[in-house]
Amino acid sequence: MRINKTFILVLIIPLLSFSAHKYYLSLTQINYKSEAKSVQIIINVFMDDIETALNKDYNIDLQLTTEKELKNNDVYFEKYLRNKLHFKIDNTAKEFNYIGKEYDGDLVYFYLEIENIENVTTIDVSNKILTTHFPEQQNLIKSKVGKKHKSIMLTAKSDKGLLKF
Repeated sequence: MRINKTFILVLIIPLLSFSAHKYYLSLTQINYKSEAKSVQIIINVFMDDIETALNKDYNIDLQLTTEKELKNNDVYFEKYLRNKLHFKIDNTAKEFNYIGKEYDGDLVYFYLEIENIENVTTIDVSNKILTTHFPEQQNLIKSKVGKKHKSIMLTAKSDKGLLKF
C-alpha cells in the first residue's frame, strides 16, 4: 500500500506544479482576389480575450453568446478593429470594410474587405489586436497573392510587418 501512495504522489505532484498556460494567438488571413479586385481578410481571435478587451476599452458588458449579448456589438467590434488594425497596399493606406463576424466554438471570426485593388506587390500590416490587455499576445499574419504565400508574426513589441510579393 505504501508503494502505491508513493507512486501516486510521485506522479501527481509534478502535474500539480504546472499551471495551465493560456496561449494568446490570433490569426489574420489576407487573400488578394484579382477577379474581384479586392483584398479579403479573415481574423480569428479567442472570444473571451476579445470580450475582455472590448469590455475594458469601452466600459461595456458584451456577454457574447448569451441572451444578454449587446445587440449593437458590431459597432464596438468595428471600432476596435479600426483602431488596432491598419493596412497599406503598395505604400498607400487603405481602409477596410467591416463585413461582419460569426462565432464558432470559442472563436470569433471577423470578415473585412479592401475594395478596388488593381494589383498587390506589398502589404504593410500594423496589428495591435489584444496586445494592450495581453502583452504575450501574438498575431500571426498569413497572406496569399496569386500563388505566393507569405507569413509574419507580430507581437506587442513588434506590431508592424511588411509582406512583399
